Amino acid sequence: METKDYIMREITPLSERDCFYIADRRKSEFNYPIHCHAEYELNFIEHGAGVRRVVGDSIQIIDDYDLVLITGKELEHVWEQNDCTSKEIREITIQFSADLFFGNFLRKTQFDSIRHMLELAQHGISFPMKSIMNVYYLLSTLSCEEQGFYSVINFLRILYELSLCEDIQILSSSSYAKIEAFSDSRRVQRIQKYISEHYQEEIRLSTLADMVGMTPVSFSRFFHLRTGKTLSDYIIDIRLGTAGRLLVDSRQTISEICYNCGFNNQSNFNRLFRRKKGCSPKEFRDNFRKRKLLI
Repeated sequence: METKDYIMREITPLSERDCFYIADRRKSEFNYPIHCHAEYELNFIEHGAGVRRVVGDSIQIIDDYDLVLITGKELEHVWEQNDCTSKEIREITIQFSADLFFGNFLRKTQFDSIRHMLELAQHGISFPMKSIMNVYYLLSTLSCEEQGFYSVINFLRILYELSLCEDIQILSSSSYAKIEAFSDSRRVQRIQKYISEHYQEEIRLSTLADMVGMTPVSFSRFFHLRTGKTLSDYIIDIRLGTAGRLLVDSRQTISEICYNCGFNNQSNFNRLFRRKKGCSPKEFRDNFRKRKLLI
């Protein structure tokens, strides 16, 4: 293990000769510290109701079943015991390298849905119960497969079945995960780039509308249709994600972070942060510092 500040960088057991590494564990508690690693990870939890799952700036309490895919090498994650009382927890962790899909293999048409899923998983993504049940048997028996070739085929089947899911949940925000937002619309891309470069400043609707030659009303509708968010919510999410990263990585005061992220009122910043993240900026920072004690 390598440790940078309080985030542990895991050196996984995956070797260059392996397509993937799988650990199928039965346990009564979670005690592994917050960490990140270069390898991709698919993590399944059974009988884990009450566990707190942290992926980047996403903090959620899971139900009995949980399945998450993470492909962001700098994206911190941890599953914490929290209120889970189960003594029969099952955790299946599959780690695999980005070069599993060598050369242009992942660019082939048949892998379009998997490629798209792996790109989204840079934020961390969780799957609904229907998708979990679709791959449950394959996941549950993967570690028992004696023929290595067939285990790889079954693992690819798992990835493909999951890639067909239409209602995945994206976990960490783009700005926290340090991932550039991307749209298939060039006009939206231009606006996203402008916002990422000017989020610290006042951003006017009329300015953005002029950039793409639209009226403010038409632009608002267009942006919401293309991104699924109102312009105001999109800007707030960028600012809060950046604030979350600064709370974790910097020693700036909360007041400094507030104003450095484009908020002009600390009370409003605290209110929006709590509404979006479920805790205050101070609690968010303190929670990460408490996890430092696990190292």
